[in-house]
Amino acid sequence: MDSIIFDLDGTIWDSCDTVALAWNSVLKQNKHINKEVTKKDVQNVMGLQTPEIGKKLFPELDAYTREQLMTTCGAVENKYMEQYGGKLYEYVEDALKQLSKKYKLYIVSNCQDGYIEAFYKYHQLEKYFLDYENPGRTGLSKAENILLIMKRNQLLNPVYVGDTIGDGNAAKIAEIPFIYAQYGFGEATEFHHVIENFSQLLELFE
Repeated sequence: MDSIIFDLDGTIWDSCDTVALAWNSVLKQNKHINKEVTKKDVQNVMGLQTPEIGKKLFPELDAYTREQLMTTCGAVENKYMEQYGGKLYEYVEDALKQLSKKYKLYIVSNCQDGYIEAFYKYHQLEKYFLDYENPGRTGLSKAENILLIMKRNQLLNPVYVGDTIGDGNAAKIAEIPFIYAQYGFGEATEFHHVIENFSQLLELFE
């Protein structure tokens, strides 16, 4: 193994409180939308791409209105992330510091452009990662973005760490091992290894 590619939400941090806060600030300004998003709502759509999130949370809206709303929510969310951040899972920074000494680290997340940058800015963890990708920049699926990172960085033997069945499917399509972060938001049934907390990656890759 030469590298580790990470999912972000549900794997490295929990940003649901901040996401809900950001989205509700937008919804309050839209008088035709009488809805408030809860933390549970956000948890239930973590890992999905933005268009899918919009369909799940706002099925009553027409496609154009929904797209405009999600674009606005994403932009406001990025600003909130820069200001308030999210909750890093236990042991994350210490483990990243140790792992980065031995492996090349990357992030591939199903988020909008600017989200990973906001994560870096608030938590100051950019120094541990060599590259990142998301559909907000590429328009590609998670599997395609994993393959893009692999090609761009000439990775020969990476693994992917994530917390959902979608992460597992993406790793399978990219033909790389999947490590299931059981402590995250989702569930997975097929994986090569499972971790119950972030620090177990150190034991796994000793």
